[in-house]
Amino acid sequence: MDVACSRYRDEMEPTTTDDPRTDDLRVVPAQEAPFADVEAVFGTKGDPAHCWCQWYKIPGSNWRSVGDEALRGRLEAQLATSETGPGLLAYDGDTPVGWCAVEPRANLVRLPQSRIVAGGTPDPDFDDPGIWAVSCFVVPRAHRKRGVGGALAEAAVEYARDHGARVLEAYAIDPTSREKVPAAELFHGTVGMFERAGFTEVARPTRDRAVMQLRLRD
Repeated sequence: MDVACSRYRDEMEPTTTDDPRTDDLRVVPAQEAPFADVEAVFGTKGDPAHCWCQWYKIPGSNWRSVGDEALRGRLEAQLATSETGPGLLAYDGDTPVGWCAVEPRANLVRLPQSRIVAGGTPDPDFDDPGIWAVSCFVVPRAHRKRGVGGALAEAAVEYARDHGARVLEAYAIDPTSREKVPAAELFHGTVGMFERAGFTEVARPTRDRAVMQLRLRD
């Protein structure tokens, strides 16, 4: 399956590329935030609350056997034990308003099964710890159209660079490539949003999907 958690709907849609930036936005590593703030972004309804950014981390044969509470527990444990990811949390003042998953690509065991990724990346060694990936965004409906997704993408670049990443990769949707892009697909982030953060397109596996990279060091 090429679209991670393709059943994502309302709460998974990130901000669009032309959204204005809210001056009060700040972004922190999610492991430094109370887990209650992560829960506030993922919510209790909709597909984020049924995935908890675990889709790429669980082999397909095991996915249906893991319930929502176990998925939530897995993310909480990852945040408690990881020094490199698995994500960032955006705040508007003291209110948590968005999530971005960013971590070493080797942690995402399901990525090699994606035709978009495996067929598009110029760096096919999925065990390479120097290659990181931005795999999804969560911005609750009340906080969209305010530049949250763009702020998270930019912060992901700095976070990956500071933690030793050589390459940061993303799997963007291009909303200009067709008349209407379902909200279920926008959680990947858009081409324009990643371009603003310094990424360049390195492959176009399909008309509306782009593999994008930012090389952070040689």
